[in-house]
Amino acid sequence: MVRITGIREGTIADELGLEIGTRIVRINGQHVRDAIDLQFLLADEQLEIETVTGSGETVVYDVDRDLEDSFGIVPGPDPVRECANDCVFCFINGNPPRARESLFLRDDDFRLSFTYGNYVTLTNLGPRGLQRLIDQRLSPLYVSVHATEPQVRIRLLKSDRAGGILDQLHRLVSAGLELHTQVVLCPGWNDGVHLDRTIEDLWSVGPGIRSLSVVPVGLTRYNLGRPVRLLTPREAGAALLRVEEARRRARSQRGVGWCYAADELYILADQAIPPAEYYDDWPLVENGVGALRRFLDDFDRGLGAVPRLRGRRLRIVTGTTMAPFIRELAPRLSRQTSAVVEAVPVVNDFFGSTVTVAGLLPGESILRSLVGVEVGDIVLLPATALNTDDFFIDDLPLAALRDQLAPATVAAGSELTEAIRSL
Repeated sequence: MVRITGIREGTIADELGLEIGTRIVRINGQHVRDAIDLQFLLADEQLEIETVTGSGETVVYDVDRDLEDSFGIVPGPDPVRECANDCVFCFINGNPPRARESLFLRDDDFRLSFTYGNYVTLTNLGPRGLQRLIDQRLSPLYVSVHATEPQVRIRLLKSDRAGGILDQLHRLVSAGLELHTQVVLCPGWNDGVHLDRTIEDLWSVGPGIRSLSVVPVGLTRYNLGRPVRLLTPREAGAALLRVEEARRRARSQRGVGWCYAADELYILADQAIPPAEYYDDWPLVENGVGALRRFLDDFDRGLGAVPRLRGRRLRIVTGTTMAPFIRELAPRLSRQTSAVVEAVPVVNDFFGSTVTVAGLLPGESILRSLVGVEVGDIVLLPATALNTDDFFIDDLPLAALRDQLAPATVAAGSELTEAIRSL
């Protein structure tokens, strides 16, 4: 059942007098399991809604509605369906012992995949669960495939239920659902000929597989080599060759790239980041596919509008992966702003030096990297390093960092020139 946590004013639920705390039990005789069920079942014009009030009273409402009218129920959050796998590269095992509790949540929830684009393995869905995806047209979904060979995937996920992934994908695509898939590439586990097999198998499922992103495994000091290691530059280059071969075929036969390498794979192989055309309609930027190209292109477009900052020092905080790119941009930015521009690469003391992305930078590591702060300094932080409450991954508040960096001006932004314009 679903608990009501809000009622929008002037809606059907408001007119019915539904109250916060009331639970929606059944709609037209069908059990309401979660918020997606609620949305799906409320789509009818004629509704019989069985509820239980906060005092325990059962109340049934008969509703004839115009589908254009909003029903107005704000449902409470659903319990997250957790992962039952024990993947050899699981990010949970790479967390520091003192990390915040929410980082230890092993989510593998199709509802988060449909709603937010989270990747799921489908191992916790049997035939009835797959049929629900089909019946409710929950598409697109984002699926962590990693390998299509049954024994390879079972070994990677440490789950006997992992071997049936191709049958699951065929069933979903045959029913008209669209899927984005990914491979987290682990050297010696699912690369080489295994990656070839995965690419071929996913391509053969048909156009319902909208994309395949190939992402190098990320490991911290807490799970490095236990049992997976990082890719070498040579291995990253070999994977890029396989991706490019798949892309040539996809371009020729379907008119899209279809197979995409994550930015980190190009950086690791010391190869140029592809142009914007590589990423088609940017379906995977949240998965690290194209984020760097978008950052560079946004810089080019926005550079002409940045203000003059003559006599000031602009210190751009970033992870060690992005530092070389910031240094390349620094002379142009300096000429445009008349400021001294400095890249500040931060070594991650929270997860370890193998974690080089800006989005996981801890506040304490940033503070240790910003020595010699002076009056007039401007410190630009990556907005991706902060959560919605403005806390860094190590739970240092942005406000506390600002206090410790006074008298410098501190700002955070997702795009460099936009952040400068907001000063």
